[in-house]
Amino acid sequence: MTTAIKTPTKTDKFIHPEDSKNQQPSSNISAIVQLRSVTKTYTNGYDALLDVNLEVKQKEFLFITGPSGSGKSTLLKLLYGQELPTQGEVIVDDYNVAALRGDRLSLLRRRIGIVFQDYKLIPQRTVAENVMFVLQAQGYTRKEIHRRLEPTLKLVGLLSKADCFPDQLSGGEQQRVSIARAIVGTPPLLLADEPTGNLDPDNSWQVMQILQKLNAFGATVIVTTHDEQLVRRCNHPVVQVRDGQLYRK
Repeated sequence: MTTAIKTPTKTDKFIHPEDSKNQQPSSNISAIVQLRSVTKTYTNGYDALLDVNLEVKQKEFLFITGPSGSGKSTLLKLLYGQELPTQGEVIVDDYNVAALRGDRLSLLRRRIGIVFQDYKLIPQRTVAENVMFVLQAQGYTRKEIHRRLEPTLKLVGLLSKADCFPDQLSGGEQQRVSIARAIVGTPPLLLADEPTGNLDPDNSWQVMQILQKLNAFGATVIVTTHDEQLVRRCNHPVVQVRDGQLYRK
């Protein structure tokens, strides 16, 4: 039997953290991410992934580990459509990512929050403006933007820094702005690519605590990292990328 794959539409809704208390938990927890026999081969012949399968359930927190160059970032890029599989299917929230183009891919990406190692903040905009920019680009009203902004900044501990510019913040604070920007639209899936790679242990742990809190609110969180100590401290499921294969630890 062929599984029907949804096409994203503009009617898809997001749930703000303040509204989550009104949501009843589902008795049937389904997979939000599926990799089905996925191979990714680059034009230089390098096989980043080889016939891999992966299933991530809704509300799961998953670490993806492995050394630099092992394919961790490639796996995340496949999930939000920056890379396409050479073979196989990448299914995110019942959407076939490779089948989407243009506006349809943009609509899917609204359902995915992405946190990068290098923050990717706009230097000429304040903390608040960096976070609001995402909602403005998605057409939210001014009222709704301000309704979401304060609790989001409060969640990451940056409400008092709302009017600061990125160069006035520490690396840990900049990463927390990046997290705020990723979650302000309350996407059901959060991808964090080496989010603690540039941070000291204290800031790394603060970032991980925020990610775990978001997971407790109901977000599915997938984090790539090579920090084995941090992984052990958090005690969440782990998949290791090694020689193009995935191994559950």
